[in-house]
Amino acid sequence: AAASQRPGSIQMLSVKPDTKPKGCAGCNRKIKDRYLLKALDKYWHEDCLKCACCDCRLGEVGSTLYTKANLILCRRDYLRLFGVTGNCAACSKLIPAFEMVMRAKDNVYHLDCFACQLCNQRFCVGDKFFLKNNMILCQTDYEEGLMKEGYAPQVR
Repeated sequence: AAASQRPGSIQMLSVKPDTKPKGCAGCNRKIKDRYLLKALDKYWHEDCLKCACCDCRLGEVGSTLYTKANLILCRRDYLRLFGVTGNCAACSKLIPAFEMVMRAKDNVYHLDCFACQLCNQRFCVGDKFFLKNNMILCQTDYEEGLMKEGYAPQVR
């Protein structure tokens, strides 16, 4: 898969005052700032290490960057351009690769679609959900289904 590339790391280093200035891989000028970025085994001004798509400063958006086809990209743009999109198991519509998702076993869901498929109850962090016949169920609907099928857990 295209998006299985491991991201490169970005390190922020403080420049020691008495050292010879390093050259910036972005603008080829010497780095005279107090801090520099180290990425892809090269040194950069904080302003020069930017995403080729959205121009965001990569040192500010996180500690990773992606490279592909001679482009340096932030995670979001890398996934948008080269990521693998999937389909939501509930609504069957496409899920863009950069969107946050919920997963249950092999199924992937839009955040908005991750709800009980009988009563439409949304789940909060820590709520129990059940996957039965590839349907997401809340605890109440799952237990009611078990009662109807006659193999309800014994209540002690």
